[in-house]
Amino acid sequence: MRIGVLILVKVDCIFGTDYSPEEVITVSQLLRELDRPIVLSISPGTEVTVPLAENISEHVNMYRITGDDWDNWKDVSSHFTVSSAFSAANKIGAAGLRGKSWPDLDMLPFGWLTDPGVNQGPHRPCNLTFDEQKAQMTLWSMAKSPLMYGGDLRHLDNSTFGIITNPTLLKINYYSKNNMEFHYVYGETSSNTIHSGHLSSRYPVNLTKHDGMVVGLTSCTNGQANGWFVFPQDGKSDHICRIYETENGKNVSFCLGKTKPLLASDDDIMEKEEDQTKFHLAVADINDSCLDASASRRRTASEVKLPMFSRCKWHAKQMWELNDKGNLVSSYSRLCATVESSKEAVGITGARAWIATGSKGEIYLAFFNLDSVSRKITATISDLEKVLGTAFVRKHSCSCSEVWSGRNLGLLEEEISAAVNPHGCVVFELMC
Repeated sequence: MRIGVLILVKVDCIFGTDYSPEEVITVSQLLRELDRPIVLSISPGTEVTVPLAENISEHVNMYRITGDDWDNWKDVSSHFTVSSAFSAANKIGAAGLRGKSWPDLDMLPFGWLTDPGVNQGPHRPCNLTFDEQKAQMTLWSMAKSPLMYGGDLRHLDNSTFGIITNPTLLKINYYSKNNMEFHYVYGETSSNTIHSGHLSSRYPVNLTKHDGMVVGLTSCTNGQANGWFVFPQDGKSDHICRIYETENGKNVSFCLGKTKPLLASDDDIMEKEEDQTKFHLAVADINDSCLDASASRRRTASEVKLPMFSRCKWHAKQMWELNDKGNLVSSYSRLCATVESSKEAVGITGARAWIATGSKGEIYLAFFNLDSVSRKITATISDLEKVLGTAFVRKHSCSCSEVWSGRNLGLLEEEISAAVNPHGCVVFELMC
């Protein structure tokens, strides 16, 4: 019997806040020349957006889209919005190196673990509840994220083993299609009813907050990157500004001070033309601190360290250019800056749902309760048809079973409903 060996090549410090497209493409081109099966994985995923992945996904097989994921609910819940964004952009299973590529939500932090940043222990059991672990496994499977176990396999308990080897979840992760967030769900608590709606957000690369604003990075082809301009200051350094809203009929701008970087030595001197076009950006009330395109990295998926300035120095990470299109361009990543109010962030609470289809006509529908209280979540069969069409929903009743419990729920008509535990989920397998 012939046993094949798959080679996994993992390259860190090349994506996210360390975005280096030239290096990614170079590694990919070298691997294409090898006559053996290879999977190329890149990271970190800190502050990754869909535009950042647009020109990279075809050169790799896996790419992280979040910061490190650890065993706390805040980290888990932070993955719902970003995974939905990549699904909506058709990045799940898009073209990749010698095949397809997959947005990577990071390892499953189950079982026997250490604390973040600790290599040798002490070890401890996973802090996530059983419901939270099932919810994480379900989202990773519905979003078709690569499944990698982050605990110590020598201390694998039966409950954890049952979660990571659930045959239906593995089948969804490997074989399913049409994977997407399903927006037509209703969540009821004891006091109110909430429709999930069609949520939208900017998915910014958060660099710093200044006076309630968030500076981010995006592709320079994104219209949100336009609009930066020079605001002259009499006798002082110019400001680089962008209008972000109108208040009482007046434009309100976000500004940073434009300063020339000091040269540390003769070795740091650039060509004259380049020296005249690049500059630092600083905030007046922070001494010797400049905006840095990767000054601080998230340790976990939910943690944001602010402010993200670092001590001014002669480095491409702190160099910026203003082009004639009104783009503020990072010399380090060649991405462009955006700015928006920090109040625009979408809270990760309430009822969420994902949907997918199987190879034999199955419909998989997962309900998630992101709140700390129990919630009844409901979807109608007619709304399933709106999303999937008559190819999968051929009648207004569906035979149904729940995946985690194994219960056969019989024939459901008109709607599908379940009471979901706090931070928990249910997964339905339907034939309609």
